[in-house]
Amino acid sequence: MITSKITQITVLAGAAIVLSLPANAASDYPTSTLAEYVYGCMKANGENRDVLQRCSCSIDVIASVVTYPHYEAAETYKQMGLLSGENGVLFRESAPAKASITELKRAQAEADVRCF
Repeated sequence: MITSKITQITVLAGAAIVLSLPANAASDYPTSTLAEYVYGCMKANGENRDVLQRCSCSIDVIASVVTYPHYEAAETYKQMGLLSGENGVLFRESAPAKASITELKRAQAEADVRCF
């Protein structure tokens, strides 16, 4: 009886440790972000099984290079930079925007080399 309780406690403690370990980079990205990237990639490169595999590979490589908060910031800078005039200049010309977008472009270049 005591051995059974010790075993249960040990199993629960082990599960708690495993669940508290950091996940791999790709799983840190929300599923909707992964799906949106793959969808856009497929629209740009073709809609077939081979392109699906390559686009999935691409976002996995990006996720291994760029943390999700950095990815999210770079995508925000890119989208807001599309605003015309003074409204978008901050998102196109500021040092943080340039650094963030450059980091994402490097990750995308790495993904292109590995996946396409």
